[in-house]
Amino acid sequence: MTHRSVADLMTPTAVSVAPETTFKEIARLLDEYDITAVPVVDEAGRPVGVVSEADLVRRHVHGGGADTAAALMSSPAVVARPEWSVVRAAGVMDESRVKRLPVVDGEDRLIGVLSRSDLVQLFLRRDRAIQEEIVEDVITRTLGLSPSALSVDVTEGRVTLSGTVRDPELVPALLKLCEAVDGVVTVTDRTQPEP
Repeated sequence: MTHRSVADLMTPTAVSVAPETTFKEIARLLDEYDITAVPVVDEAGRPVGVVSEADLVRRHVHGGGADTAAALMSSPAVVARPEWSVVRAAGVMDESRVKRLPVVDGEDRLIGVLSRSDLVQLFLRRDRAIQEEIVEDVITRTLGLSPSALSVDVTEGRVTLSGTVRDPELVPALLKLCEAVDGVVTVTDRTQPEP
């Protein structure tokens, strides 16, 4: 059972700006590409910060001389790696209170951007794919249970487990593993111990 990676969901060719890019040009790019933030990269293509809509609004409200990306950006840039699981990336976004993560390669060069809206794609995963992963990976491979002993019903990402379990102590692990499957919204346990 593997979570999808950042590389699976990121937008590969990211819009970026140089430190000397002007306030107006940044505003134009955010509007043109319908994005909420843009990475600021150095000459080597490495992210040094991020300018968000909030940074532009803050500058407009409070005034001041910040009129280039270097003066407006939040720095250092909080980044992700393409091999990270989307769960790890979502945790970093939440901890850092950011909506987008520049994705960097082994040399720390920008190769893409992962946004919250990219993460929402996980919840659009088809029910049949979720059901197959639970039956094949969770029930059979990971827990070593017979797939015929349990029934897995998935509707709109909501999983209902029913049937009999020979070892009731396995149920908490079963539920936790099902909840960790990409695309699962909730898990309802209707299993019963084997008589």
